[in-house]
Amino acid sequence: MYVTPRPDVREDPLFAVRLALIGTLGYAAIPLLDPALPAVIAALPLGIIAGTRKAFVPVKALAGPLILIVLVFAMTWLVEHLVPMPAIFLGVMWLLYFLGFREILRTGTPLGMLVIVVVLIMSVMGMHGTATVEVLRDDLALAALVALVLAPLVYALLPAHTREVQVDNPLPSPGNITIGAAIRATVLLGLSFWLYSVMSPSDLTMALVAAMVIVFPTRGMVWGEAGQRVRATLLGAACATFVLSVFLLSSHLPILLGLIFLIGLWLGNKMLNGHHPSMVYQYAFSVALSLIAGALSTQDPAYASFTRIVLTLAGAFSAAFAVALLDSLLGWRDQRST
Repeated sequence: MYVTPRPDVREDPLFAVRLALIGTLGYAAIPLLDPALPAVIAALPLGIIAGTRKAFVPVKALAGPLILIVLVFAMTWLVEHLVPMPAIFLGVMWLLYFLGFREILRTGTPLGMLVIVVVLIMSVMGMHGTATVEVLRDDLALAALVALVLAPLVYALLPAHTREVQVDNPLPSPGNITIGAAIRATVLLGLSFWLYSVMSPSDLTMALVAAMVIVFPTRGMVWGEAGQRVRATLLGAACATFVLSVFLLSSHLPILLGLIFLIGLWLGNKMLNGHHPSMVYQYAFSVALSLIAGALSTQDPAYASFTRIVLTLAGAFSAAFAVALLDSLLGWRDQRST
C-alpha cells in the first residue's frame, strides 16, 4: 500500500500555511453552502488536497474530485436499487470491497481505497433509507466541488518552490492477494453492520478509520496503522476541544476561523518535522475539523468527541485484530500470487 511521503520543507516551505488555509477555507464554505452534514464539507476537501507533494499538478487535482463525484452517484443508484433485496445487496457490497482491496494489494496504488471509502459510507448510510443516502450524495459531491475550487486557489496563492512533480512509487503486496483481499472484504462487511447499528449519519467521518487500517498488507503494518489512527484521533479531539473552549468565550465566526487556521498551521508544521508519520497530523486536522463542525451543528462538543473516540478505538482495534488473526491463520503472504 502506497503511503504519501513526508513533505520536504526545502521544496515546499509554505506547506503548513497552505494546509491551514485549506482547512480554514473549507470550514468557511459551510455557512455559505449550508450543507445537511457540515462535517463532510469541513473535512473532505482537506483529505483530497493535502496529500499533494511538491509541484501542483492540475490533472491530479481535477481527477480526485471528479472520480469521487462519479463514484458517489453510481453508488447512490446502486444502493437505492439493491437495498430492497438484502441478500443481493450484501453480495454486491462484499464484491466491491473485495475488488477494491485486491486492486490495492495488486498494485499498491490508493485508487482502490477511494472505491472502498465510497462503498463503505454510501452502503452504511443507505441502510438508513434512500433519503439519507441522497443527502449524503449531495454533500459528498458538494465537498468534491469545494476541493475542485480550493486546490488551484491555494496553490496559486501559496505555490511550492520546486517545479519537480512527485512521482509515486507504489509497491504491490507479495503472496496470494486474492485471499488477503477476501479477508479484508469480509471483515469490513461485518464492520459495516456494526457501524450501521451504532452511529448516526453525522458520524460518518469515523467510519473510514477501520477501512484505512485494514487495507495494509502485513500484521505489523495493520497494528501500526491502527495505533497511528487512534493517536491521530486523540490529537484531533484535543485540538477541537481547545478551539471549542476558546470559541465559547467569543462566539464569532472570524474567531473560529482564526483558531482553525492556528491549529492547521501547528499540525502542518508537525507534518514537516514531527516525531510521528506526517499522515498522523494530517488525519488529526481532518478529525478536528469534523468534530468542530459536528459539535457546532447538531451535537454537544463533549459528547461528539467521546463518541468518535470510542468508535475509532473499537473499530480500528477490532478490525486490526480480526485481520491480523485471519492473516496469521491463512498465511496468504507466503503463498504464490494469483
